[in-house]
Amino acid sequence: SRQGLQPAGAPVRIYLVDKGYSLQTLYWLTGTAAFFLSPIADNLTTALLMGAVIIAVGAKDEEYVGLCCINIVVAANAGGAFSPFGDVTTLMVWQKGKLHIPDFIKLFVPSLVNWLVPASIMGLYLSTSGEPVRAGLHETVRLHPAALHVILMFLLTVMLATGFHSFAHLPPVLGMVTGLGVLKVYGYVMTVLSGYNVHGTDLDRIPKHVQALDVFKRLAQAEWDTLLFFYGVIMSVGGLGLLGYLDKLAFFAYGTFGPPVANIALGILSALVDNIPVMFAVLSTDPRMSDAQWLLVTLTAGCGGSILSIGSAAGVGLMGTARGLYNFKVHLKWSWAVLLGYFSSVVVHLLLNGK
Repeated sequence: SRQGLQPAGAPVRIYLVDKGYSLQTLYWLTGTAAFFLSPIADNLTTALLMGAVIIAVGAKDEEYVGLCCINIVVAANAGGAFSPFGDVTTLMVWQKGKLHIPDFIKLFVPSLVNWLVPASIMGLYLSTSGEPVRAGLHETVRLHPAALHVILMFLLTVMLATGFHSFAHLPPVLGMVTGLGVLKVYGYVMTVLSGYNVHGTDLDRIPKHVQALDVFKRLAQAEWDTLLFFYGVIMSVGGLGLLGYLDKLAFFAYGTFGPPVANIALGILSALVDNIPVMFAVLSTDPRMSDAQWLLVTLTAGCGGSILSIGSAAGVGLMGTARGLYNFKVHLKWSWAVLLGYFSSVVVHLLLNGK
């Protein structure tokens, strides 16, 4: 039995692995978990967590891991599309005031279709489905009491971000950084109460469950290469906007073809240049559209990034953690199935939510 806090996601990972599910069952469980966790935990975090489960049980079967990683990326991106907190693109739309929180729920069914279509197709080609698998993780995980406090602070942070935006008309980021500040203070206080010197003298001897509350250490472990990649792309898009090219592109796309066609095309474009800068470009040009069309571009930008592995934070992050098992070429092989799910979700959205 382990005491104290575990590395991020360890309880979920150990539980799923130790249950001895078949590879076929694990394929669907991780996809389902990614779809429903993404609206809360964001698509990148969800993809990395579920990817760790798949790598733990199927690292010897590259084809299986590749299919599961694609499934996880599509599910995480699709799940994040119907929540303002599920993806950076949806957060951008909500923060800009184009859609309200209840509006995002309308994308649940289209998002579900977006994932289920390629998942069902790829599920037919799984290399194995019979024998239950275990990865030697026969452990009992018990949460440290501080973990419950951190969960409550997370929920408080979400409420702060929502409240700041809805009632005080302040940027949601203020609520997020306020929650981060509270977490840092809590971590410092807990470390001091543990009786260890937080200024370095006894740093190596601090127990792991106390070190887990070191927020600065967690920030240092973030995927900074991925974050810097997105920062560079957004800076490039911002430069194009400053030079006036985005306005010309928006006038051509939305003026010539109309919002429906333009929004569907932008979703496919997001697979090439990532969905975050695409949504940034749309919000920068601010075309006149109905709520249904803002929902459409939210869906297409969020889910269109699944067509290629480089099209979303989930795909880029998972390529970094599953090197040699999941890459651009592996994902490209099944892009046709993802594209089929993409167009299916667009049709369902137009039928349910109108034009």
